[in-house]
Amino acid sequence: MVCLALSVLLWVNGLVESLGRPSVGNDLMRRQLELAALAEPQVPPSLRPLLIGENPQAALLQELDRQATASDQLLRALLQRNSTEPERARPVLEELRNSGDPISRALATRLLEIAVLPGGQAIPADQLPADPLLQRLSCQALGATPSSCANPQAEGRAVLQLAGINLVPALALLAGVVLIAREGWLRWRGKTPPLPPLLGPQLGVIDVILLIAGGFVLLGALVTPLLISPLISRLLAVLQVGSPLAEGLTVLLLYLGLMAAPLAILRLMLNGEPPQGGWLQYRWRPPGPPLAQAFKGFLIVLPLVSLTGWLQQLVWSDPGGSNPLLDLVLRSDSGWTLFCFAFAAIVLAPLFEETIFRGVLLPVMARKLGPIWGVVLSSAIFGLAHLSLGELSPLFVLGLALGWLRLSSGRLSSCIWMHALWNGLTFSNLVLLGS
Repeated sequence: MVCLALSVLLWVNGLVESLGRPSVGNDLMRRQLELAALAEPQVPPSLRPLLIGENPQAALLQELDRQATASDQLLRALLQRNSTEPERARPVLEELRNSGDPISRALATRLLEIAVLPGGQAIPADQLPADPLLQRLSCQALGATPSSCANPQAEGRAVLQLAGINLVPALALLAGVVLIAREGWLRWRGKTPPLPPLLGPQLGVIDVILLIAGGFVLLGALVTPLLISPLISRLLAVLQVGSPLAEGLTVLLLYLGLMAAPLAILRLMLNGEPPQGGWLQYRWRPPGPPLAQAFKGFLIVLPLVSLTGWLQQLVWSDPGGSNPLLDLVLRSDSGWTLFCFAFAAIVLAPLFEETIFRGVLLPVMARKLGPIWGVVLSSAIFGLAHLSLGELSPLFVLGLALGWLRLSSGRLSSCIWMHALWNGLTFSNLVLLGS
């Protein structure tokens, strides 16, 4: 009861604090609009509605007018300068002329003093910002011709990034809708196979409370980081590992520390003769069935989570509170750092979370409450454990799909693969947007 009470207090506090954390969703939207504006010259007219929309520069300006930081002011001024109301740029340019980095000051001064360079010649690259979009907009604002301001290599790369971000998920969504319709048809016709026996560790409710509240929350998420964070910092300093790699290794080692206590407690709890397939029913072999089940479950849950997120946006437009790791991935440009983040998100997190929530919690709750309520309760705790009110409803739906996959497949490995696919899609989209 002490473990449970402390865990509830910690989780409530974490959920409340998540309201004050900035949401990475706004950065993702802005990055995608920036890519669309950069890719515009290279996108064929037939693909414009799907990849970039009718007027990506106007959409980006609208987003920056809604919320722009100090670092966005140059981009905002250039978009205003190239819009139908160029006079709106003057107050922003005057502000930039009096502050900001040297290139922004010099560029703002030139834009305020001259309208067009004679002959429309190209502007020297060292007089323009390094960012490809800012470079092209600055060049055009100074009066050079669009062809002389073009950067085909950067624009073509932006087209490929947008294709990866938009087309691949769109095809997966379409496939998921088809699979949902097929599953509904089969169930209506009564042609779905019966559920296999749900096997799991012979633990009770008290054991699960000790494992999750005591091991996962108190020891794993609270005590262990306090103990090992100074050790990690000292170790990285001794090894002379600097930023940004130090950030990636810190996240990786902290997650390993989070896993250690609950997995050690679980190992002590498991005793006696395990059932066929093991206490947790991983059943990795043969690899074909769990991979196929995971991919099918991933396609089915993708439109369901997307619909949940869309409905939440209608009710609660900016809940904030994204996972801090998402922002780290979005802003990182170090290969080794991204590898550490990827290993933690795509390998360690699915293994650990599925072991706890679908390997232990779900079977124990299903024995007490029945399989449906076992799935619902384990999904709710899975969503709450991420300590983000803004992500709670999509994570709950994802947990429902993972729980149903555990029931229908009889394998924990299918859930791990599906969880890894989900995290892998999220990670790849962040890398594409941030690169």
